[in-house]
Amino acid sequence: MKRVAIKQIMLGFAVTAMVAAGMPLAAAQTTTDTDAQTAQPGGASAAKPTKAERKAARKQARAKKNAELKKLEDAGYQPSRNDPNYPTDLQNAQKKAGIGTGASQ
Repeated sequence: MKRVAIKQIMLGFAVTAMVAAGMPLAAAQTTTDTDAQTAQPGGASAAKPTKAERKAARKQARAKKNAELKKLEDAGYQPSRNDPNYPTDLQNAQKKAGIGTGASQ
């Protein structure tokens, strides 16, 4: 009987620990209207971008990435090729295309 009670207590501790691990340690603080007015010049609060604005931003970013990839392909880089010299070939194509050597995001 004692073993069953000990197992139940240990199971309870384990479940409590797993539930507690899933909880955030701190909650995000919300800003009040007065905080937003002091943070923004002129007292205007920042507006959340609309769905159309987010879509346009994604489209613009995609076009920029595709243009960069096209430049690299024109400079001789072939991303679909299984290349053992991958980093050096990409860096050489970046130099040739005039694109920075850092990773693009």
